[in-house]
Amino acid sequence: MEISAVLFSCPLPASARIGGERATPTVQLSSRLPDFITLMKPRVMVLAVFTALVGLMIAPVQLDPLLKSVAVLAIAAGAGAAGVLNMWYDADVDALMTRTAMRPIPGGRVSRTEALVFGLALAGGAVTVLGVAANIKAAVLLAFAIFFYVVVYTVWLKRNTPQNIVIGGAAGALPPVIGWTAATGELGLEPLVLFLVIFLWTPPHFWALSLNRTNEYAHAGIPMLPVVAGRAATTRQILIYSVLLVPISLLPSVFGFAGPIYGATAVICGAILVVLAVQLRRSRETDRQAAHRLFGFSIVYLFVLFAALLTSGGSNRQSSPLSARFSWTAVEAAQAEWSARPLRFGRSSACMRADEV
Repeated sequence: MEISAVLFSCPLPASARIGGERATPTVQLSSRLPDFITLMKPRVMVLAVFTALVGLMIAPVQLDPLLKSVAVLAIAAGAGAAGVLNMWYDADVDALMTRTAMRPIPGGRVSRTEALVFGLALAGGAVTVLGVAANIKAAVLLAFAIFFYVVVYTVWLKRNTPQNIVIGGAAGALPPVIGWTAATGELGLEPLVLFLVIFLWTPPHFWALSLNRTNEYAHAGIPMLPVVAGRAATTRQILIYSVLLVPISLLPSVFGFAGPIYGATAVICGAILVVLAVQLRRSRETDRQAAHRLFGFSIVYLFVLFAALLTSGGSNRQSSPLSARFSWTAVEAAQAEWSARPLRFGRSSACMRADEV
């Protein structure tokens, strides 16, 4: 059965009917396409795709431009599939929260069955295409990222532990690793450093959002840290993670795969993030702006940091001592010639709405 047939076989809500009559498949597709795009959390997807693109671009081996474009699209589709399956499973709690009540499934514009079929098809297609365009290792990493976000985070952690964001953040930190592996067919310490940067960035980012949504999370039964531990404990943890992020963000410069532009950017942006975290820590409980400022800047922070990494290293791909010591042998046949000689690694290589998180 074709996917389109499945998607349009379910009874449509009133909003998808025209003049009381069932719309034709063409009209259905054009009128409901925005809802299926919304299911993919496009603004969240942009951030994941951008970090994956940076990982791909700073890698020492470059794919053919066409294959590179296909690989990026596959990673984007994989990120979108994770968002769809997240909304599919969370439709019940989304209906209980003001921030998410008008998402396509609780809003009645897309059925859960349609979302499940769409998400699974998108995930399967993304993994398959990435395996063909790049390599099997990258495809496996993409599949693992989708699995971790949907099963480990959404199904298991989110409703059971206040550390859901900390552990579940591993899924969101994988895109640069996937991008690097898509280009090289192997892992390396460079993308693992970028993984660690995003991993430490995730808790302050999401906890800042949840501080202003504590009542909604409590009503939905989601044990976010502000709900379980309170505002004081949450702001303390935000400050701790923000401080830890600063030295970790400097590792690309310390290890020699990022230049001075990146180093300066990391110091300046890290200092701003810490200042905002201190302000949040000292703010009154009724002050919603402090958390909002930190949440907004955290998005800018990650975009600017990775853009600086791309700019700092994209113009000079010289050998990196870090990569030379710790690179792993590529198993892809297409890269056999490259693997036979010393690896040469590069020196360095938006906007998100709260209702999509």
